[in-house]
Amino acid sequence: MTIDTKTGSAKTGSARTTGRGMGLAAVRGLALALVSLPGAVLCFCLSLLSMALIPIGVGIVTTPYVLTGVRLFVNWRRVLAAEWGGVRIPPAYRPLPEDANPWGRTFGMLADPATWRDLRWLPVDMTAGFLTALLPAVLLLYPLQGFALAAGLWRTVPDGYWYGFVPVSGQWSALGAAALAVVLLVLAHFLTPRLLDVHFRLTRAVLGSDQEELAARVRVLTETRRDAVDASAAELRRIERDLHDGAQARLVAVGMDLGTIEALLDKDPDRAKELIAQARTSSVEALAELRELVRGIHPPVLAERGLGDAVRALALRLPVPVEVSVDLPGRAEAPVESAAYFAVSEALTNAVKHSGADRIWVDLHRADGRLRATVTDNGKGGAVIGAGSGLAGVERRLGTFDGVLAVSSPAGGPTMVTMEIPCA
Repeated sequence: MTIDTKTGSAKTGSARTTGRGMGLAAVRGLALALVSLPGAVLCFCLSLLSMALIPIGVGIVTTPYVLTGVRLFVNWRRVLAAEWGGVRIPPAYRPLPEDANPWGRTFGMLADPATWRDLRWLPVDMTAGFLTALLPAVLLLYPLQGFALAAGLWRTVPDGYWYGFVPVSGQWSALGAAALAVVLLVLAHFLTPRLLDVHFRLTRAVLGSDQEELAARVRVLTETRRDAVDASAAELRRIERDLHDGAQARLVAVGMDLGTIEALLDKDPDRAKELIAQARTSSVEALAELRELVRGIHPPVLAERGLGDAVRALALRLPVPVEVSVDLPGRAEAPVESAAYFAVSEALTNAVKHSGADRIWVDLHRADGRLRATVTDNGKGGAVIGAGSGLAGVERRLGTFDGVLAVSSPAGGPTMVTMEIPCA
């Protein structure tokens, strides 16, 4: 299972084309059906009973506890949906005051739309949800009965027994049932994991809320905007510092040298010539620093030749051999190219400084409307995204463009850093 570093959502591979995926889906579906049905029935009945007792005062005390239990049950199903189906259903319960009395807690929870979504989901889960969870196990176990009939079980079945649409009355009809079982098993091979996905998507359809997704989206945009503002301010401070400490100091020195030269031209021509040479050297160094500063803001090769050639040029300046593979049908927007370039640059810098690798691979390609950059090294591994690390800065940079960062770096290596940015 991998984790989306931006959203925190779980993504699980279902192994749909393997027997293991079919059996695992059947076992999980059967467990959901057997455990969740009584839980949903109990939560629904207790909720109705407790709310019915509110007019006589008993429900004022019991309802907060019952609804808290319902939320625990529903949140448990949210966890299973994320871990088993890769379906993320974020909870969106309104906070309650810690010092609220039973009356305030009861009506505070009942005024929460998320509470009523939970209560609507309970009857859905005990009916349609139960069937969609049980069907994967039925699809897998029912063919076994057909094989058992062909193996001799047909002698024990009553007259007029039907296996599917096959009437079983003897060995030949039992073999027909086995042939039908083979067809059903092939169908189960493809349909079993998908039926479990249907169960989790049904859960999300009832428990999910467009308003919740919109609120989560607003939170993400607020965070990325704040990160973009902070990054922009930090970049401006860096440029100002570099100009003040580098090129500006040299240009001031050139100006002072020119003033001295003007005073020495008639008095000491030889000394004036020395100062002219010194001023020329200082101006060349100031120009080089300005060019390096401009390259740090937006490399000319990136503007002129695109992301692929800019990354190749970057790789040539590194002390470690870097193999660059580029498959980009065209050019993305300039801000996207710039973000991808500096993200790759930071990942390469981290690999050179910290991984101990003797070879690095960079892959750039576009798929499904997203620009994907992968930096892989054969170093010692152990890279993590943490506060103050270079990867955390890369994540913030990509977040500004709704991009994501994923890191796979087991101890002993290799390390793979994958970056994705939506692009036209």
